Amino acid sequence: MARNIHTIAVPDGAVPQLEDRVVVGALANVANGAGSGAGAAVAVPLAGFDDLPANYAVLVNPGQDATWYVSEKSATGFTVTLTPRLAASTLSAGSFDVVVVA
Repeated sequence: MARNIHTIAVPDGAVPQLEDRVVVGALANVANGAGSGAGAAVAVPLAGFDDLPANYAVLVNPGQDATWYVSEKSATGFTVTLTPRLAASTLSAGSFDVVVVA
């Protein structure tokens, strides 16, 4: 059984986004389509979140040999873009995992 921990410390130099809570959410197995060809990126918009803070971090496990970045961040969602690490490669249809932290 998990052990509940009730204290959160913010290290010196870090800026807490909210003073009264920590926001953590995970989305597993988010579907992505295949790339249209070698080197082509695939953008996946994720929406429908309820009141994300003004500043938050998004971590992505792409599930394949790809790089990723996050854009269009708002209070209700963001877009994850996957790009094959090698320009000669093509992204496969599959899924990736996302963690949001603030």
